[in-house]
Amino acid sequence: MIHEPLQKNIDNAAKLVGKTWPLYAFVTSNPLSGYEDIPFEKAVRRVEKHMGARVFPGASLYRQAWEQKEIDENELLTLLEENGMSESPEWYLRQMESQKTVMEKNINHDLDRIMAKWLAAFMDEGLAEWEMPYKNEGFYNAWRKLAIYDGELGINSRKDLPKSGSDALAEILKEYPEKEHISIFTYHLAALPGWTGYIKYRKEANSFWHMEYPITLEDYLAVRLWIAKHIKAEMLPKTDKTEILPISNLQLIWLKAWEKSWQNRLVNSLTQKSMTLEASENEGPVPDAQMVLCIDTRSEAIRRHIESKGNYETYGYAGFFGIAMDYQNLSDGLIRKSCPPIVSSTYKVVEILQKGNLEKLSKYKRKNEVLKFRQYFLKRMKNMLPSAFGYVEGSGAHYGISLLLRTLLPGYFHRLNGKNTPSHENICEPEIDTANSKEDLIVGIPLNEKTALVKSAFDLTGLKHFAPLVFFVGHGSHSTNNPFGSSLDCGACAASPGRHNARMLAKLANLPEVRIALEDNFDLKIPADTFFIGAEHNTTTDEIVVFASKVPDSHQERLQKVRTDLFKAQRTATQERLGVVKDSVAMARKKALDWAETRPEWGLAKNAGFIIAPRALTKNRNLDGQCFLHSYNWEMDKNGSALEGILQGPMVVTQWINNHYYFSTVDTEKFGGGSKITQNVTGKFGVVQGNGGDLKMGLPLQSVKESDEKMYHRPLRLSVFIQAPVAWIEEILLRNENLKSLLDNEWIYLLVMDPTEENRITRYQKDMKWDRSVGRTGSSKDFIDKVPAEDLNELSMV
Repeated sequence: MIHEPLQKNIDNAAKLVGKTWPLYAFVTSNPLSGYEDIPFEKAVRRVEKHMGARVFPGASLYRQAWEQKEIDENELLTLLEENGMSESPEWYLRQMESQKTVMEKNINHDLDRIMAKWLAAFMDEGLAEWEMPYKNEGFYNAWRKLAIYDGELGINSRKDLPKSGSDALAEILKEYPEKEHISIFTYHLAALPGWTGYIKYRKEANSFWHMEYPITLEDYLAVRLWIAKHIKAEMLPKTDKTEILPISNLQLIWLKAWEKSWQNRLVNSLTQKSMTLEASENEGPVPDAQMVLCIDTRSEAIRRHIESKGNYETYGYAGFFGIAMDYQNLSDGLIRKSCPPIVSSTYKVVEILQKGNLEKLSKYKRKNEVLKFRQYFLKRMKNMLPSAFGYVEGSGAHYGISLLLRTLLPGYFHRLNGKNTPSHENICEPEIDTANSKEDLIVGIPLNEKTALVKSAFDLTGLKHFAPLVFFVGHGSHSTNNPFGSSLDCGACAASPGRHNARMLAKLANLPEVRIALEDNFDLKIPADTFFIGAEHNTTTDEIVVFASKVPDSHQERLQKVRTDLFKAQRTATQERLGVVKDSVAMARKKALDWAETRPEWGLAKNAGFIIAPRALTKNRNLDGQCFLHSYNWEMDKNGSALEGILQGPMVVTQWINNHYYFSTVDTEKFGGGSKITQNVTGKFGVVQGNGGDLKMGLPLQSVKESDEKMYHRPLRLSVFIQAPVAWIEEILLRNENLKSLLDNEWIYLLVMDPTEENRITRYQKDMKWDRSVGRTGSSKDFIDKVPAEDLNELSMV
């Protein structure tokens, strides 16, 4: 058993390392989340010191932003003057460009390589055909039994090794004063932050793999420090990285100027719009259909295009639709989280048979079993020693043809395979149960909880008057041969598609007993002719798939018109996104199906803002995919309770996403995923560059940059924009110290448009102070000029 003071030192040292999420549930989270309780500048300085990482945008990014007029000169000059700098911006930019990056030699390269080898073997999750022995005994014990077979270590007998990890740590650390222990731990955890981050993830998530094959940071340190001592590696290098260079201070000033310039352009754009802001989003004629989409930045464009195609309203809501659930997949029986990682799952959703579809379900299950057996059989044939060589020789022609089809005709190859891939959405329907319910025994949840889930969705979006068709539109992505595919799915659903949550909420909202309860208890009457439908937005192709198997005949004509308009919206949205006019849908599909495509879509790149306000404030305004959009009507909110829920959940999640993109951009090697071109998957859960080394913790270069040098994502901290009374927000911050800490420590910015003060905009300052000099400089031009000519013509008719 490890001693408490030692454990405390390990925990403190581990704050430096964020969690590395597995590829199959790749949540974009803040890699410095352990430091969110201290100022941003202080946190990045620590990382800069211990990891040798770049923590601010490089000079080339500032040069591009400066030449593209993204940094307002007045803002920059003001900040330079406040910091006692009197030269011109161009002079300081050249100073940053003249700074040479010196690559420090890794004096413990051999130690890192040996540890990465052992970690890859132990933490494998099914990729290796032969697994490492003794894994069920834990990392240290398994290593102790096998270390004698590692020729690089030169260990003659197990008796030379301490019997437990705690004994090993005690034996090694007794040679060092206690005040150095935390420094030793910090150095060795930071040496392989990807691997140690994944150890943190597995332990905190208490995943199946951790329960079966436990590994802790204490185990890691015990093995690493013992090997370090044995091979005479540096235990605590004497190099001093504590000096803060003037260039680093300059980079921070330019970053703040860039962020304030972006805020000013957004504020000026929204201020113009607020002059004609409608009193209520829900007044006027009833729309033909309403669609509630995820707040995801990729929804911004498709919402705009849908609204331009007819009498439609769109709303933004967190993509898990307020249902804290796990989802059990019918095809493989696996249960996956389908709500934000910061939220505990309260419910479990399973698939049950729709009436009259028993024969279809039986056919689906038979087809699924055949498909699974085929995959298993082919894998065994390739991997078993007796059959491997013969199988490869005999199947060469078949695989050669498949390779050509996948390369030259990816669409045809996908359709050919798609015929054998069964789907269950049109023969089953989701059913909600408690998270701890027993297998094959569905009890359900009480009516008041079903009603609360539906009521919460309406409260948080401001949805009060209902169209005949209301769609809850989750989102997912489709890409081929993409290890980071789950990073393109819904972050609010823990990197799972949002379709299951959308279908579940639609079903709950259609229940007669829920509608009666809403009217009786909350005076909220849903018209009898309103029908709720689940759908999914494919962010790679901008297709919206509608799950309409239970739509009544009376609504089929309306539904067909909506489908037609959704296809039109898909066409114009892909034209805008891909920058082409002809065959844009076909091009988007090709990018999704091409196994050689390194960038099927941009994901949430360019995210910089989170707007919490009525749609009327941003409608017809092209925000270029830079903003998360959450619908919110302060007049429908009682004392800010709905707003508080948005800040506690979606705002924290968007901050995670924003910081993940920020750090993946400023240092793609340390915080990102490197280049896809040289990546290899290890253990089914992560990637490494080449044949080994540290596990990559973030997004690859192709997800954040157009090329090695040309930027696409702008590494700016998140700016949150809210339309609500300032007094409400102050009360919320006083009740939620974690939210106030994010603002005071400048992990995010906050701007508020106060409707009780003629929509005056103020910027939050530290310790509950407010700056009213917002939007005085800069222009909204960037957000206006990017509306395509076709859209401008269409919007003029709306």
